Amino acid sequence: MAYDEELAARVRDALGPDLPHAVEKKMFGGLAFLLGGNMAVAASGQGGLLVRTDPDTSASLVRPGSVETMVMGGREARGWLRVSTETVADDEALDEWVRRGVDYAKSLPPK
Repeated sequence: MAYDEELAARVRDALGPDLPHAVEKKMFGGLAFLLGGNMAVAASGQGGLLVRTDPDTSASLVRPGSVETMVMGGREARGWLRVSTETVADDEALDEWVRRGVDYAKSLPPK
């Protein structure tokens, strides 16, 4: 499955003033948005949004059926959340999730 191009366009809009600093890169079948070389969010090739968050607090954001810990290679990836398409259906919710990813990516040293 290819990533949702409409969701990717909405992510671009949600990046707002960070958009000129974001780099888009096709990764894992999706389209990732990186700041300082660190992935913030991605329109997932499996649907929905991938969001990078603080690994120490990401578990508190999990909501079964709408926000799950990302699983890669059969293992949970702490600090990475898969947010369902339905959860980010409205722009306010998408903005909130994009902001979480951007804020965390900005807190990391540039690569």
